[in-house]
Amino acid sequence: MTAHRHLIVFAAANGAMAVMLGAFAAHGAGPVVKTLLTTGAQYQIVHAVLAVACALWSDGGRLARVAGWLAAAGGLVFSLALSMIALMSLPAMGMVAPVGGVLMIAGWVVLLVTALRRGDARSAP
Repeated sequence: MTAHRHLIVFAAANGAMAVMLGAFAAHGAGPVVKTLLTTGAQYQIVHAVLAVACALWSDGGRLARVAGWLAAAGGLVFSLALSMIALMSLPAMGMVAPVGGVLMIAGWVVLLVTALRRGDARSAP
């Protein structure tokens, strides 16, 4: 399996998990749990889609895939941390959630740098 496919498989699993969490939040969770799960699911699905886009960006190269992995991993860590707080009453996971946030931000920054670099390479004589 290519690196692109690994990233797409990971992102697809993230997307499925996000939909399941969102559905549970909408139909089976109390108000506090619902808020945490919904927030986690939203971030996770957005970053799963970003990861797929990065995997499919044929001109993005290795850095685009790095951005995708950072985004997908960050979305998963963030969502799992919020889920553990909500479903298992583990408030200590509040210290883990920012790690996911930093990974997501890093994914966006790496994507930004990649896009700027690719744009410069195309405009060079």
